[in-house]
Amino acid sequence: MSKQLDHHQPIIRRGRFAPTPSGLLHIGNAFAALVAWLQIRQAGGEFLLRIEDIDKPRSRPAFAEQQQDDLLWLGLDWDEGPRLGGPFAPYEQSLRDELYEEALARLNAAGRLYPCYCSRAELASIASAPHGLSSEGPAYPGFCRHLTPEERTAKEALKEPALRFVMPSEPIAFVDGFAGARSYDGDALGDFVVKRADGMFGYQLAV
Repeated sequence: MSKQLDHHQPIIRRGRFAPTPSGLLHIGNAFAALVAWLQIRQAGGEFLLRIEDIDKPRSRPAFAEQQQDDLLWLGLDWDEGPRLGGPFAPYEQSLRDELYEEALARLNAAGRLYPCYCSRAELASIASAPHGLSSEGPAYPGFCRHLTPEERTAKEALKEPALRFVMPSEPIAFVDGFAGARSYDGDALGDFVVKRADGMFGYQLAV
């Protein structure tokens, strides 16, 4: 059975602050947290704290703990997150690998992913060539999107691929809370990485 939305049900606004624990909380972090916290508190919503430690080599648990202490010292409390838990725990990205793999499996089953064997050096070389990537073209033009099974097998024997998301070929429209209605050409944005060749999940998937 499909679940019908109750349009009379009050909307609960949810906002979040997601610091990266690669260092101590600085003034820019504190300002961003304050703005997010004020918006949600003014709207009577729920404020979430998420630790953005997806880049495991750069993240340190001690920094995450200190950042939380500093936020509380500033009076910026949260309704869900580390130390409190919540319905969408865990709130540390490094502990959510299983959830990200499940999301990738669903995307792959829907035909929205493909393996990419291009290295950063190769893409940089193409972009710097006289007739390389146009500044008005996509960030990644889909070199590996249409490889044959044989070509993929040959490339996979040489290196581990990244996974890219197939961007739709139509405009992507949404309403931003500050900037209003926005629309972007899906083709121009390019297929982005959702899982790197080294196993790290892409920010577009996890953040």
